[in-house]
Amino acid sequence: MRPVITALAGGVGAARLLRGMVEVVPPQDITAIVNVGDDTDLHGLHISPDLDTVLYTLADAINTETGWGLADESWRVMESLGKLGGVTWFNLGDQDLATHLYRTQRLSEGVALGTVTAELAERFGLGLRLLPVTDDRLRTRLQIEGGQEIGFQEYFVKLRHDVAVEAVRFDGSADARPGPGVLAAIAEADTVVVCPSNPVVSIDPLLAVPGIAEALAARRDQVVAVSPIVAGAALKGPADRLLVEMGFESSVVGVARWYAPWVSTLVIDEADAGLASAVEAEGVRCIVAPTIMSDVAKSAALSRVVLAAHD
Repeated sequence: MRPVITALAGGVGAARLLRGMVEVVPPQDITAIVNVGDDTDLHGLHISPDLDTVLYTLADAINTETGWGLADESWRVMESLGKLGGVTWFNLGDQDLATHLYRTQRLSEGVALGTVTAELAERFGLGLRLLPVTDDRLRTRLQIEGGQEIGFQEYFVKLRHDVAVEAVRFDGSADARPGPGVLAAIAEADTVVVCPSNPVVSIDPLLAVPGIAEALAARRDQVVAVSPIVAGAALKGPADRLLVEMGFESSVVGVARWYAPWVSTLVIDEADAGLASAVEAEGVRCIVAPTIMSDVAKSAALSRVVLAAHD
């Protein structure tokens, strides 16, 4: 039997690794469990940014200039909305709007988010299985300097993540249930891959859903993560600052310490080779390899390293 792969995913780094992974193993052998803590409701629409970034990237339809949204996009709706004085800080392209309209319509008909996601994956021609971590409402909330609490998209997009964060919580997590197939995908995988996603706001929301952290800890020996931090900095987004604001180092050592309870192996970039022994001092096996995925070939090469980690 071929190996079965389950990936924990959120955002651009995850999408890029998965795009390379489908070049290495048959897509039908891969399940991606995706963060929905970034989901938001805007203009009456249910928007799932991480799900859509993975969806569009794997369909080779992503806007490569922005890293989100669809290629060859137009913006006439947002331009007209701006002229009317509407909310435009969260920019939605005309084609992208169709995805959100479809999702919202199906949810209003009582269809679960996981089912809608499977429908979209089929429409876009994806071969792998794309699972939201939960069908229930889960929202990442950040307490920023001064005590105000805001939603993730307001922090990330409206404020351009240029404010200090004092605390993070996952609203709805206590009552959320793992989506259908999620726990089985973790339990049955030969390898569980933690994509190079923000540990604080892309991976931790997955663990906040009851049962997920325990399922991963039970499979710790099969879990391999790719560090999203290279040479002390995040390649994209605020992962480095958030690690520091949560009391951890902005380094591969900080990532290892964050993940150590449920990750057995960490892949770090060659730029951090000198920290390999410090990573292993956290109780995590360390593998050094090129991790910057500037094209599909490099993503595929990194996927080979990750999938061979436990051979």
